[in-house]
Amino acid sequence: MEKYFNDTASIAHFSKGSIEATLETIACRYTGANPRREYTARPFFTGEIKRNKEYRYEADFEKIFPDASLFSYVYAWGKYFSEADGELKFLLIPKGPVKLWMNDEEVYGTTAESERYDNEPVTINLPVTKGWNHLVLRFTKTKTGFGAEFGTWLGKLCYYFFRGLNGHGGAEPDFTSLIEGFDYTAPFSHPIENLEYKKLVVNCNDLPSWSKEEKDRGVFGRIFPEAKAGDKAIAKTEIFLPVSTACVFSGSQTGSCSIYAGKTLIKTINEAGTFEFEYKLDAGGTIISVMSTCPNETHWDFSLKIKSPNDEADPNSITLINPYFSSDEYPWIYAGPFTKTSAEELAGEAAPDFEKDQLIGSHCAASSGEKTFWRLDRPGAWVRLYNDNPLYGHWNYPLGVTLYGLIETARFFGKDEIRKTLGQSIGSYVEAHGLKSVQTLEYALFDKEHFGGATAVHHLLTSIDSLDDCGSFGSLILELSKDRQVGNFALTADYTAEHILNKQDRREEGCFWRREMMHHFHNGTLWADDLYMSVPFLCRYWQLKKDPSILDVAAQQFEGFKKYLFMEDKKLMAHVFDFRRNMNTGIPWGRGNGWTIFSLTEILMVLPEDHPKRGFLLGFFRTLAEGYLACQDDNGMWHQVLDMPSSYIESSCTAMFICAFSRGIRLGWFDCEVNPYRIAAEKAWKALEKFSIDKDGNIHGVCRGSEFSFNPRYYAEHLLPRLNDTHGIGIVLLAGVELLKLRKG
Repeated sequence: MEKYFNDTASIAHFSKGSIEATLETIACRYTGANPRREYTARPFFTGEIKRNKEYRYEADFEKIFPDASLFSYVYAWGKYFSEADGELKFLLIPKGPVKLWMNDEEVYGTTAESERYDNEPVTINLPVTKGWNHLVLRFTKTKTGFGAEFGTWLGKLCYYFFRGLNGHGGAEPDFTSLIEGFDYTAPFSHPIENLEYKKLVVNCNDLPSWSKEEKDRGVFGRIFPEAKAGDKAIAKTEIFLPVSTACVFSGSQTGSCSIYAGKTLIKTINEAGTFEFEYKLDAGGTIISVMSTCPNETHWDFSLKIKSPNDEADPNSITLINPYFSSDEYPWIYAGPFTKTSAEELAGEAAPDFEKDQLIGSHCAASSGEKTFWRLDRPGAWVRLYNDNPLYGHWNYPLGVTLYGLIETARFFGKDEIRKTLGQSIGSYVEAHGLKSVQTLEYALFDKEHFGGATAVHHLLTSIDSLDDCGSFGSLILELSKDRQVGNFALTADYTAEHILNKQDRREEGCFWRREMMHHFHNGTLWADDLYMSVPFLCRYWQLKKDPSILDVAAQQFEGFKKYLFMEDKKLMAHVFDFRRNMNTGIPWGRGNGWTIFSLTEILMVLPEDHPKRGFLLGFFRTLAEGYLACQDDNGMWHQVLDMPSSYIESSCTAMFICAFSRGIRLGWFDCEVNPYRIAAEKAWKALEKFSIDKDGNIHGVCRGSEFSFNPRYYAEHLLPRLNDTHGIGIVLLAGVELLKLRKG
């Protein structure tokens, strides 16, 4: 039973003293390992090789090089950063002959047979090493095609490549100034012998630049060629001063403009021409904002220099810095054009604490159709947000449970004088994560529409086709909104509810199923997991909207899921029903059963006593609890496959059963002697502390995210546990909190 744990470091095997101390250790480890960090802003170019709705790159060299000779070659080069050695699952859909090199080693080439069936996907496991990895693709032009679609094997698994050159002459740039995409060469008549990616440095395309005619339109005119007279735009830069300094502002402009230092309007200029004035700036960083009005449709310009007249040692201009990322090439960011929105409304966007993660115009009442994001002074150049954090700021279903456990821990600690300060800190952390998720939804939808999405900023929520994408984390947002400030959470809640209530497929019984998805393996199935991906959200959304039909949909789910998945002889749930085979798997996966009874507790906690489904739901809870009690092993743990003692002990389902039993006893849901369930919960917690939680707060023995199989060995031997998997951290915290609530009466 312990074979999966013995070779990991520092498994507990010691007394933690109290459940509170254990929860404190787990919560502090998680928040310490995943600190609050902003998203990374990078330059982005809407070039020829861009990602599609499946989040894969498309290279159509027929369009890029229409005059290329038959059998000529084009090379594309991108680089990928890996945190560890391993493999990257990669999908290629060739439009003609293609060959791939990874770190200068050839890893794949199409054949005559694969080229015969062009547009058929090929899955390749690309070897990666820790650090930077260089991928080179060679495309050959034939009569059948010239290019490929390539990248992630599944759109919802978000990863991206960066341009190899990036405008840095082959030098390795700072990670935050990388540009997503691929560099590519002009056509070659012969292949490059003994190919190394460094040979491509002098041959790859450069970043786009303005033509003379475009430059002559002025900076605003060339960035916003669609602008009309009277339209408005914003430009921002930032400066840093060691001490408060009287600075000279000088420049020129073609229309009226207002200049801000932070929130303060420091100059209004109503006439075209040059200007100069003095203003004292505070020490530290200051956002300089310019709001300009377009004078005509042919020329709209502005320039600004800032210098200190008293600095004899350095009479040059003070360096202007991009407010998002360090860049000498792009010191200004621009947004516009705004036609309806007034200058007074846009003035709010000039504040130094402007929200980086919201669309410009989001706070302006008249800009509903004029929301946009920041651009740079190059053709097709924008600022784009990427979430490079491993966990913080992400939206996915296991994180929904993780943060649920953290906020419940914070609430519990908030009532304890000893841990009240820690509880406030944990609560603030979860609030910040939730707020970031809420305030970036509009940006993410904009990004999806304009650039294809998939920068790990809401790549799931903007491509919803399953309950996994929205329900669990949506439930967390509604839970947070009860006592935390998470912005316009109703927007996110309504967006989630629109999918669950109006778009998610249902069977004739009213239960949710996976009819057709981006991940085709799931098509035509019904999963026990989806009870948690839907019911907790619907319960909280009902509390928000006060519409009883929403709660009815939640309650209705259990009848359909029981019909398809409940194994009456075992009093357990099968993991999945496959409608193609018209049968369920017959395998009681531990966490799938945990999701089921955990979801039952979520609805029973809010369901009115007189609801017509309450009796059925209580009966189902009691039956399942009886089945799970019978599967607990002598050490107190439950196993990966509940009725397969030889399968490994699994932490997340053990924690879910602790949580469910504790809630059931405390809230009076059992109609039998409860002592066996109390003993089981206490015994299981001791087992978690012994086998699953180490002295540093790491959680061991949590099954990773699952597919499904009709073979129990898939779950027992292939679906192995991981360290600190987010499917288990939050539910272990919830189990401890619920057991403490039970103890305290």
